[in-house]
Amino acid sequence: MTEKLRTARALPPEAVVDAELAPITAMMSSRLMVLANLLRRGALLRYKRLTGLSSVEFGLVASLGRRPPMSVVRLAEAVGMDKGQISRALAELVARKLVAKAANPRDNRETLVSLTKAGLAAHDAIVAGAQERNRRLLEQLGPQDLELLLGHLDRLTLTAAEMLAAERELG
Repeated sequence: MTEKLRTARALPPEAVVDAELAPITAMMSSRLMVLANLLRRGALLRYKRLTGLSSVEFGLVASLGRRPPMSVVRLAEAVGMDKGQISRALAELVARKLVAKAANPRDNRETLVSLTKAGLAAHDAIVAGAQERNRRLLEQLGPQDLELLLGHLDRLTLTAAEMLAAERELG
């Protein structure tokens, strides 16, 4: 009997599946990234279908949300892109009358952006879709399982933030 087969018989079924995966794909971070990517791809397809927004446009509309107008620089920070990267998407959203631009009354050098009525409708469709997708994803979990999962995710997120800070300190 081979060592691999002996090991497989001694492990629970879920561990046997893990043993067949490449080591990196069996890791928690890889599994979470696969889940996040599947959810993101599904969301982008849904919002493209419902609102006609590209992934960048969707991110801008979602970030602007039901907030007061914000500067283009602040919006770029919120979506994790530079001002130049979002300028074309903003121009398209303005042309489609989903976003309005105005000079900041406190500083004429700064442009503020906000959602129009049509932009708010697109945002609300995004939020409703996200709530439905979230409900569908979690409906298989009972209240205790959900509370446990969210607690674990919070602890993992805290640890990941600490690991990031440590990496940044190392340069």
